[in-house]
Amino acid sequence: MFDPLTNINQKNLLLILYVVTLCVFAPGIYYVSNRNSPVDSDKIDSVEQRMSLGDKILVTAHNNSAKQSGISAFDQGDYAAAQENFSSALKSDRNDPETRIYLNNTIAAKTKDPYRIAVSVPIGGDLNVAQEILRGVAQAQDEVNRRGGINGKLMMVEITNDDNDPKIVQEIANQLVTDKKILAVIGHNDSDASIAAAPIYEQNGLVMITPTSSAEVLSTAGDYIFRSTPSTRDLAETLAQYAVKVAEKENIAICIDSDSQASASFKENFTWAVYNHGGKINPLDCDLATADFMPTKIPSQAISMGADALLLAPSVFQLEEAMEVVKANGDLLTLFGNQSMTSYQTLKEGQKNASDMILTVPWYPPESTNSFTKDAQKLWGGAVNWRTAMAYDATKSIFEASTFGAERQKIQQTLANPEFSASGATQEVSFLPSGDRNLRGTLVKIQPGKKSGTGYDFVAIDQKSTSNTVK
Repeated sequence: MFDPLTNINQKNLLLILYVVTLCVFAPGIYYVSNRNSPVDSDKIDSVEQRMSLGDKILVTAHNNSAKQSGISAFDQGDYAAAQENFSSALKSDRNDPETRIYLNNTIAAKTKDPYRIAVSVPIGGDLNVAQEILRGVAQAQDEVNRRGGINGKLMMVEITNDDNDPKIVQEIANQLVTDKKILAVIGHNDSDASIAAAPIYEQNGLVMITPTSSAEVLSTAGDYIFRSTPSTRDLAETLAQYAVKVAEKENIAICIDSDSQASASFKENFTWAVYNHGGKINPLDCDLATADFMPTKIPSQAISMGADALLLAPSVFQLEEAMEVVKANGDLLTLFGNQSMTSYQTLKEGQKNASDMILTVPWYPPESTNSFTKDAQKLWGGAVNWRTAMAYDATKSIFEASTFGAERQKIQQTLANPEFSASGATQEVSFLPSGDRNLRGTLVKIQPGKKSGTGYDFVAIDQKSTSNTVK
């Protein structure tokens, strides 16, 4: 027989069990479903953990007790102790740009209302590249602060780690534009990272000068977007002219990273330049980014299609794949490379297979040392590359612009002025109306040498010569 009371009790019991279950599992379900949300507090904290004026160690590869003590003292506002410890850390590891920046930040923090800029580098994406850029920023900061700063105010640099990840880059950019103490930003490294961040800086009126991003699209990114490195157009033209006119190559195959705008941009500009100089681009389809990419087959395929040379134009993410092509090539085809190939990895892994490869770079240390190269040798204990020089130039440009007014809009107006110039690593830094730097690329060749410690070095080419003679 149907019992209404019993049925009600059963319903109540089920309701109680449902409520208890919901209370126990709902928080976990909510966390799992929302842990990747942009407003997740854990994500916000992760961005803050990627930024430091001296209260965190971001480059953990350079770590010692003195540096750790300096970090703790800076975090507690004990700048005298922080300065002492950072100075001690540099004595045992002078090649650490993070510590040098923190030391200068500590000295600046003891003064009234210091100026502040930010630098964003891929510490967790490419540590070597990140440190190369940081050395240029650190050298410029050290130089200007030793001279009394800008308008009597010392300069602080906030380091941020963006991993070359466009999503992280956007979060960092959003954080930086809201901090009104930040006058300008040096960054980012990879072109796709800079492209992702550019609209945020543009919309919020914060100058960004990238020292390494060459993609053509940045030329139209806005009035607040600049670069101290040449664009792919200038870099590709220099290499194409040499390949056709000097190396006398008539049929050049190209390998690119289709996922990278800078790589695709380099191919487009190189293609136009090669045809303009009377050469030809081989129809080989070589995409380093494809899942089924087979580097061992590329040289023979290119040769069977009539190629007498091969250009490798990877992004920083596909350098390993490019190096596999170098190894497979041996001495079959004459090799050319874009600026991404000018890395320690190329020398270390390429060895004899990479010997005589010609690469285009924004800058190479001159034979006769100038003040920049002398100071670099003194600070870091060795020669520096183009990324350090371009980062130095970007930082010096911001410092020089700040002398005419340390406000965001005023800095942009000064940099955009056709008469603006700043003293750079090798020549004056000035910008075109597009925000591009008025600078052409230069060429280097890989040859046996002792400077890098790999057995091979990048050696400057005399571009005025009509032969393959190397300086």
